[in-house]
Amino acid sequence: MNIEEYRDFCLGLPGATEETPFGPDTLVFKVGGKLFALTDLQTFASFNVKCDPEHASELRERFDYVLPGFHMNKKHWNTVLIGTGASDAQLREWLTDSYQLIVAALPKALRAELRQEIK
Repeated sequence: MNIEEYRDFCLGLPGATEETPFGPDTLVFKVGGKLFALTDLQTFASFNVKCDPEHASELRERFDYVLPGFHMNKKHWNTVLIGTGASDAQLREWLTDSYQLIVAALPKALRAELRQEIK
């Protein structure tokens, strides 16, 4: 996966937006105003995704390219290293899981709006 594929995939999720709130080098993806993924635009060596705490620990134990979230709450966020063994399908799965965790915590009305976008 390259930066363009990453960006296209994230923006293809219903209601997803992109921002650079941490400066011009950090690309952030949000849904409902809440962050679900971010990466460094210059290197695209890794990205951060939100994860269920138990699943986050399991992934870190299982894959050497999944680390505690860099500059994030390590209980809820993982950093995934790019080009070190994860398949594109696996990367998309983890991005989707992060997105769905955020959507599940959004207000009911906003979740309904996002479901309408899917149709």
